[in-house]
Amino acid sequence: MSLRAIRAAGAEPVDAASIAVFRATVGLLLAIEMGRFFLHGWIDSRLLAPTFLFKYPGFGWVAPPPGDGLYWVFAALGVLSVMVAVGLFYRVAVVALFLGFGYVFLLEQANYLNQYYLVLCVLALLCCMPAERAWSVDRWRRNPEASETVPRWNVWALRAQFEVVLVYAGLVKLNADWLAGQPLEIWLDVYADLPGIGEWLGSRQTALLASYGALALHLIGAPLLLWRPARLPVFLLYVAFHVANSLLFRIGLFPWITLVGTLLFFDPNWPRRLWSHLAAQPAGQPAVRSPARQDDASSWPRRLVLVLLIAQILIPLRGMFYPGRASWTGEGQWFAWRMKLDEKACTARFLVHDDRGMRAAVAPESLLSPRQAAIMAKNPDLALQFAHLLRDREIAAGGGSTVRVTAEVCCALNGRPAARLIDPRVDLAATRRQPGHYDWVLPLPPGEARLGERCPSD
Repeated sequence: MSLRAIRAAGAEPVDAASIAVFRATVGLLLAIEMGRFFLHGWIDSRLLAPTFLFKYPGFGWVAPPPGDGLYWVFAALGVLSVMVAVGLFYRVAVVALFLGFGYVFLLEQANYLNQYYLVLCVLALLCCMPAERAWSVDRWRRNPEASETVPRWNVWALRAQFEVVLVYAGLVKLNADWLAGQPLEIWLDVYADLPGIGEWLGSRQTALLASYGALALHLIGAPLLLWRPARLPVFLLYVAFHVANSLLFRIGLFPWITLVGTLLFFDPNWPRRLWSHLAAQPAGQPAVRSPARQDDASSWPRRLVLVLLIAQILIPLRGMFYPGRASWTGEGQWFAWRMKLDEKACTARFLVHDDRGMRAAVAPESLLSPRQAAIMAKNPDLALQFAHLLRDREIAAGGGSTVRVTAEVCCALNGRPAARLIDPRVDLAATRRQPGHYDWVLPLPPGEARLGERCPSD
């Protein structure tokens, strides 16, 4: 098929019903998530109470608003989420929601979760689509008789988004630990005492079965969603998979957004057909199939969506250019769809050396929240930011202009013995942040930790 034929097929109008269901569900889930931030006190504990927030490169200027401003930001995000869900002033609401959620996302790097990155990607795509064309307040108040169609490329783009997520979720599992049943064996073992199913959940055979099952579901099942005869059985497998993940691991939004995204692989009019079937009525009036509107035919939304999707395909590949395993080094793991992949427990202690040769040990928990400290210890870039904080505090306190900061960071990956992650001889205060590999990140020791890499026992 030629490029011209592909573009022509992409411009064909299709029923907007499936995208409308997706829009409404995403908006509802985000409204619930904003409520959870209020209910659990996360606005304060994760963003306001900490005296220091980690920053993404280039976004050090992003800061919380003064006073109770951040509470108002989250309240506004909740309102905007509802507006997107019901399709009220949709075009303005979805752009504002994307910008507002992106602002909150950039406030604290230690709060990074793949589910929040997925939300940003989905909102960016929805900003380029007329997702209010069906089942929305906008349509009802403007022109109830208008066509309920969208260009076919809208559906293609959202399908591509979830194909990228699901396939990469499988590719990152192609490592020795996952194929050996780790860390699922560790995670499932906590359920070993449950009556009835505990013995089965806690067995090594179950861990291996779950590991290979998840791998096959992503690497084989995700492409099969593109094949009509396989969609329903694969979808049902994904339902079981995501429900099990939600019950066992409580991983928030991700299972539900991914599940509703999987529904996009069915015919665009599946919601109308399902409603007609449930109501025991003849098939409802199909969406008016009219030529795509002029704004749909413009090239900039399609080009922007294409750039966003290509970027998501390329960004995870940068991990190939870092030495060592990303699970251990933490390098190249951001924005790479490495979801619920490893069990990594770390401890960290920093040593501040002043001009006089005096050395003071600093526990990260003295300046960071327990959650920040735990996440920071796993990631060298965050550890470097913390070392710079200690340097700046020591200089401000009169410790001299040649303050040195070293770190003793020890980690245990997927049940291995604890080993050093960061070279304790390197002065992190004199090290600049960079996009490439940090040569002071030590490799994962093969087997038992060698003497030179063993963590101190004190």
